[in-house]
Amino acid sequence: MTRVPLSDPGALLIVAFEGWNDAGDSATTAAQMVVDQNGHQPVLDIDPEEFFDFHIARPEVEHDSDGSRYLVWPTVTLYAPSHGDDESPLVLLGHEPSRLWKSFASQMVDHALSHGVEAIVFLGAMLADVPHSRPVKVTATSDDPLIREHFDIEKSSYEGPVGVLTVLSLAAQEAGIPALHLWAHVPHYVHTSPSPKVTLALLEELEQRVGIVTDREDLEGEARRWEEGIDALASDDDDMSAYIESLEKTRDAAEAPEAKGEAIAEEFEKYLQSRPDRPGSNES
Repeated sequence: MTRVPLSDPGALLIVAFEGWNDAGDSATTAAQMVVDQNGHQPVLDIDPEEFFDFHIARPEVEHDSDGSRYLVWPTVTLYAPSHGDDESPLVLLGHEPSRLWKSFASQMVDHALSHGVEAIVFLGAMLADVPHSRPVKVTATSDDPLIREHFDIEKSSYEGPVGVLTVLSLAAQEAGIPALHLWAHVPHYVHTSPSPKVTLALLEELEQRVGIVTDREDLEGEARRWEEGIDALASDDDDMSAYIESLEKTRDAAEAPEAKGEAIAEEFEKYLQSRPDRPGSNES
């Protein structure tokens, strides 16, 4: 029997980046919870001077306990279990680099191989025309035929602009590391705030698909309060309430299982068209 590449959590790498791939901070929050709950330690921080344009990802000033100021630079960190025999995955987490993506991807693949990574799970979140009051849609795709067959999922058919997740995924594929992509759909009308319900859905997918278990009790409470808060806002806004109701009717009428490759492509294209920084958006 052929072994599925994702069957060993200790040989997995989870990847999530802030910014373009992370609507509602959903993907990075999920990855950070895996780091925090497993007591992972950083084993690599990339040099921000090499991969970041500080006009795009600016450093932030903070204060320590005695009031002294210090700078926190944007970076990407590779986390590993603190004990070598730990069967939890590695996690690559941080800001999306703003330049030299090919060099970045090559370096990250080299580090993955040196740590014995056999497969990668990419976490992403995108804005979509979905209601907050229904179960979160998480689309799973893979370019690897064994993974697609095992999970009964499809290969993404999306064509268009991409983030660094795709660049890294293709570089890993060329190096023989297969990947599973999990993209959560975030209601576009609440994109300015964190979305704990979406984070919860991604963590549930991680457990269901690859056996990565997290304690989600507190997050479940946050998700309920998040949904109740949006309900309260909508109750005072007739237009918003009517719009959400229309999304609910569309979702309920579809009664569709998880979106397949064409569906995520359509949602992603809508998301790209709505972005103010999309190619050509400044042209008259």
